[in-house]
Amino acid sequence: MNLYVSNLMSSLRDEDLFDIFSAFGRVESCKVIVDRYTGVSRGFGFVEMPERQEALDAIRELEGRDIEGRQISVSEAKPRVDRDRSDRRY
Repeated sequence: MNLYVSNLMSSLRDEDLFDIFSAFGRVESCKVIVDRYTGVSRGFGFVEMPERQEALDAIRELEGRDIEGRQISVSEAKPRVDRDRSDRRY
């Protein structure tokens, strides 16, 4: 199950997400999304947990929890929608 985690402190890294979520079960991958130009965290990330029940437990326990001074939000990630880049305005 792929989880969307938001309202993260900019200092939080992939390893930190791994440590937080591994308390609830096996974590396959963690990725804090960073700005491609500045390298600064955009305040959200994704965690992949292969066992659905473990992921649901993590959502239930971590939703709204204070992590480094911020109440994080955790939910099931929505499928990625490819956008048509030809319609992009510059």
